[in-house]
Amino acid sequence: MVNLKSRKLESVLRFLIGMVAVLLFNILASSYFHRFDLTEEERYSIKQPTKDMLRELDDVVYVEVYLDGELNSGFKRLQRAIRETLEEFRVYSGDNIQYTFNDPSAAMSEKARGEFMRALMAKGIQPTNIIDEKNGNRVEKLVFPGAIVSYGGVEAGVMLLKGNKAATAEEKLNQSIEGVEYELASTIRGLTSLDRKKIALVKGHNELDSLEMASFATALAELYDLGVENLKTVPTGYDALVIAKPTKAFSEQEKYHLDQYLMNGGKVLMLIDKLQANMDSASAAFNYAFPYELNIDDQLFKYGVRINSDLMMDNSAAGYPVVVGNMGDQPQIKLQNWPFYPIINRFSDHAITRNMDAVLLRFGSTIDTIKTPGVKKTPLMYTSQYTRVVAAPVNVSVQDLRANLTAEKFDKRYLPVAYLLEGRFESLYKNRFKPENIDETNFVERAEEGAKLLVVSDGDIARNEINTRNSTPQPLGFYPFSQNTFANQDFLMNVIAYLIDDEGIITARNKEIKIRPLDKVKVSNEKTTWQVINMVIPVLLLIVYGMLRFYWRKKKYTGFGTEETHAKKEKY
Repeated sequence: MVNLKSRKLESVLRFLIGMVAVLLFNILASSYFHRFDLTEEERYSIKQPTKDMLRELDDVVYVEVYLDGELNSGFKRLQRAIRETLEEFRVYSGDNIQYTFNDPSAAMSEKARGEFMRALMAKGIQPTNIIDEKNGNRVEKLVFPGAIVSYGGVEAGVMLLKGNKAATAEEKLNQSIEGVEYELASTIRGLTSLDRKKIALVKGHNELDSLEMASFATALAELYDLGVENLKTVPTGYDALVIAKPTKAFSEQEKYHLDQYLMNGGKVLMLIDKLQANMDSASAAFNYAFPYELNIDDQLFKYGVRINSDLMMDNSAAGYPVVVGNMGDQPQIKLQNWPFYPIINRFSDHAITRNMDAVLLRFGSTIDTIKTPGVKKTPLMYTSQYTRVVAAPVNVSVQDLRANLTAEKFDKRYLPVAYLLEGRFESLYKNRFKPENIDETNFVERAEEGAKLLVVSDGDIARNEINTRNSTPQPLGFYPFSQNTFANQDFLMNVIAYLIDDEGIITARNKEIKIRPLDKVKVSNEKTTWQVINMVIPVLLLIVYGMLRFYWRKKKYTGFGTEETHAKKEKY
């Protein structure tokens, strides 16, 4: 007969109930998957668009990271962040993300290492030299902070060390960690996406030619279907239009078609040079830049911006080679700051420009905004705190570099050079006559939600340099005189990603990981106090707990024995 009041039976039943509860919990957990991130800035979480993209993968994506081996603490932190991100990718993709970490310097022979490293550089993964102290000795190592992503026999390289070069090493590593998710997710999407968006380059107004835009066009073609649009009709089937440095006037019919594309929820990137300025004639003492007649000022004004007929001169500028004298019969050439080539290193905290490296402009103009109800205007890039504005006509002459341009002459600060406009634009042709030979049947007088226009007051931001030796295009942003590569292409690609899907993977660029450095002075002053607290107090607490437990057990069992003895005495 089973004794229901048996303590042994009670223990067994409790054990069985616990086992069943654990089993049910695991079944529910497998059916309703969720991961918890208890950090303040959600540093271990990935964005919902990234999760959706990962869940849609139909085959395995292989990621080979080349950041391994002996690394200093900063790069170990970056390595750990990459590993954590890839592990999240693996979980959400259902094991369709497979990754490994390799050390390029671990090859058996020096020749094999050299060939392997050259192959990585050819795929866009550039090395970084780490200098560290080990056992009192200076140690240098070449690391490749990037990865190769492979899918379906196609592979692409991705750099994972990014950020603003003007930042400190710690800040740059932190910016790189913040960008790991976006860099990896955007590369995976580019390789795996079957539903490619369509981008059109607007032609017909003497825009940048195919050689001048080769780098940008190639980058676009890797991720999107690229086409050409001449605005003879209202563009259809394109997710975004790119207008890169037009120098010929738009007709009224073309303006109408562009207007109606925007009114139907279209997205447009306009890179506009207001003044006709170039370096071909800059060697002359008097070389004046006059405005282009593009016939779009009224249209931009209606939408909420105005590009002014001026040129900016910035104290933070790229160098240009100038003859500063002669030594014998040999001219002496020196790089001097060319104020018409401003280096933009101040950005808004926006998904497009967050953690952006410096961008190079050439002959940019100032931008003003106009009050337009229903349109949100966001400045994205600014000049430095030492800027000068010269109204047209502007004398653009290299000989002016010899002039003493003191800081007092740069009396403007933080002028915006790029604006993002979003909202319900009002048509230029509302309450006015339409152009001749235009079908007004489907005329829209106010834009749908989702229409976007991004205006940059420099068309050359998308122009790559041409190698004079073999007439091949250089990477966009590469400046041959200083051998630096600016972030022009990164900026433009971020713009396109935001225009076509502002709630997509581009939102991963908003990820923020705060640096919480220790106060070194406070650490030095309070070091002994905290050492005592950490070493002595735990021991004291343990001793106190032991004494209290001993006292409690003694009292409990001594009292129990006494009561039992008294009971026996009373019985007899």
